[in-house]
Amino acid sequence: MILEENVSLRPYNTFGMDVRARWFARFRTTEELRELLADPTVQANEKLILGGGSNMLLTKDFPGVVLKNEISDVEFVDMPDGHVLVLAGGGMGWHDLVEQTIEAGFGGLENLSLIPGTVGAAPLQNIGAYGTELKDVFDHLEAVSMQTGEVRRFNAPDCGFGYRESVFKRELKGQFIVVMVALKLKRSPTDFRTDYGDIQTTLREMGVGADQLTARHVSAAVQQIRRSKLPDPAQVGNAGSFFKNPEISVTQYETLKEQFPNVPGYVTAMGRVKVPAGWLIEQAGWKGHQRGTPGVAGGAPIPTHGVHDRQALVLVNHGGAKGDEVWALAQEIIASVETKFGVLLSPEVNVL
Repeated sequence: MILEENVSLRPYNTFGMDVRARWFARFRTTEELRELLADPTVQANEKLILGGGSNMLLTKDFPGVVLKNEISDVEFVDMPDGHVLVLAGGGMGWHDLVEQTIEAGFGGLENLSLIPGTVGAAPLQNIGAYGTELKDVFDHLEAVSMQTGEVRRFNAPDCGFGYRESVFKRELKGQFIVVMVALKLKRSPTDFRTDYGDIQTTLREMGVGADQLTARHVSAAVQQIRRSKLPDPAQVGNAGSFFKNPEISVTQYETLKEQFPNVPGYVTAMGRVKVPAGWLIEQAGWKGHQRGTPGVAGGAPIPTHGVHDRQALVLVNHGGAKGDEVWALAQEIIASVETKFGVLLSPEVNVL
């Protein structure tokens, strides 16, 4: 294992921010990670764990050690109740895992297709899309203590899952590195979640009837929808949805609806109302907003960053922006939405 010095993190974050790490190392096994954590240089410095770099905005150089998780093993274990336990390495690409499970005929991850990032990052924020969350299929995970190098198992109750939340974003933030996630999937699925968003409409357009439905069909529909709304990080720097959908009280929602009759809202299992952040941002006038540098000889400004023109939840880097500029724009959007609607947005990405 090699500790590299002064390494650019631009290839390792989907926003494409060209900040640098004082030290950088990769690990491909749990034992390699434990050896790294025992290294005196690693012990003496602040540590940042990188997976796919898809849920962060880097605003400055990192003065410590960046550890890149590349554990990518996967194993399927049959269970006696019609399920299969999928054991996946924390450094494996999330969508790669989804594809492998669908190819094997298993069900449970199809609605989570095309979400960027790694398996290890998925439980940290309880990823979710199109009516499904990670906690719905989660069995347990294994994580290594950054302090002691000890491997610890976390069952679902230990993780404290919430909406884009877990214990790893709260009281245990920065204390553990997820090396393996175990998911309980259906071996031969027959029922699917298609009542969310445009899935049913897209399936009809694809010519897929209810009696033909497979996990592959649902995954294809979800991917088609996501590609129509979200920019490809390989083409335009972004971290997907930058903001969480805020959850407000029923009373606050009713008051808001009196002022803005068209405001959408969805009652959660906890009796609160989830309001789409994208709707709030768009109504506040930010959708498609661009910022840039002056053009040559008085020409049109050259865009460097802004808000995606098809999905107001997504902030984009056109190639010339700095992380602190994107964060400044995000803060302006938060203030604008709070002024107009009295609703406080919070970022879904980690800002470092």
